[in-house]
Amino acid sequence: MKRGNQRKFGLDRKVRTAMYKSLVTALISHGHIKTTQAKAKSLAPVIDKLITLAKRDNLNARRELLGHVGETAVKKLMSEVVKVNADRKGGYTRIIRLGQRQSDGAEMAIIELTGLKATPTTTPAKSR
Repeated sequence: MKRGNQRKFGLDRKVRTAMYKSLVTALISHGHIKTTQAKAKSLAPVIDKLITLAKRDNLNARRELLGHVGETAVKKLMSEVVKVNADRKGGYTRIIRLGQRQSDGAEMAIIELTGLKATPTTTPAKSR
């Protein structure tokens, strides 16, 4: 098993876990989020483990999830997200590359939960 290959983003462990908690909560509540490609790649295994934990659907799993995300996110995760991904064994997220951000050139990406009907990420072009 490889160790020490986690992205650290120049943050302490507590700040990094708080960042993951906020990203996971936003991803569960909205179905998709726009973030940097590095954060999206490091967020995918975190959300996959939480969805796998939620599939157990017992009190202990719910309490473990409450340690990672808020109560409203746990409710949505255990009711909606698990039902959609009940037959999947993995691959609960999809990362779509968007290109570079204008201000600093960071590679941007959209990470979304597969199977959920999310709102469109881009606005359709106006017809003239």
